[in-house]
Amino acid sequence: MRRKKQNKETKIDESWLLPYADMLTLLLALFIILFALSELDTKRFKELSHIFQNEFSGGQGIIEDGERPVPKEGPIEPNKDEKEQEEHKEKYMEDNPDQLEAIQTQVDSYIAANHLTDVLHTKLTGDGLLITIKTDVTFDTASATVKPEGVEIAKEVAAMLHTDPPLEIVVSGHADDRPMYNEEFASNWELSAMRAIQFMNLLLKDTKLDPSSFSAKGYGEYRPIVPNTSEENRARNRRVEVLVEPNKELAN
Repeated sequence: MRRKKQNKETKIDESWLLPYADMLTLLLALFIILFALSELDTKRFKELSHIFQNEFSGGQGIIEDGERPVPKEGPIEPNKDEKEQEEHKEKYMEDNPDQLEAIQTQVDSYIAANHLTDVLHTKLTGDGLLITIKTDVTFDTASATVKPEGVEIAKEVAAMLHTDPPLEIVVSGHADDRPMYNEEFASNWELSAMRAIQFMNLLLKDTKLDPSSFSAKGYGEYRPIVPNTSEENRARNRRVEVLVEPNKELAN
């Protein structure tokens, strides 16, 4: 007798499809919600995060569970810190309306008394009081060592910066467009930055000033005040600037 071959049926375990489909649905829902909410504040983000955390950490899946709570829409609360800072700024300006002008008057008086109009000048700008020092008087060519004349100027200017609360002071160095390369400096960036730092250090020899209110920057030849088309213009572009800004409590 011929025996018929019997095909054995193999059963495939498809139980993995349910959690797989559940996860795909969760991901789809996540992308839909993120796309729909073009602006999402912190409170609503936390609510969404809590929902999806529950889904992935053992809660009922979206397939089995019918509905999920939707984050409540509501008005965005005003930033209280910004409001307090604005009120503080208004009060400060009421109490100190002419502070920068007063410092400018002191510096201008010092300039006139010491015949330094070719070396120093001041200007009130939208950022604050700008004090400009010609570097040909305060530094030797291609050097960041402050000459005695510059040391004296730094000492006098520092004495005029005593305020309570302290002001923000930004010292910046600037060069002309002539290439710079020597054993000490590889570029005008380095030269201008080091000149700013050296002059700032001289200002901070005045122990009444707060070092945390100071910063230094080097701009190289990239912020000229006049075109570098003549030696006279290049001399004007070689400078150190001291920008006196409102105190740091107002800047934040």
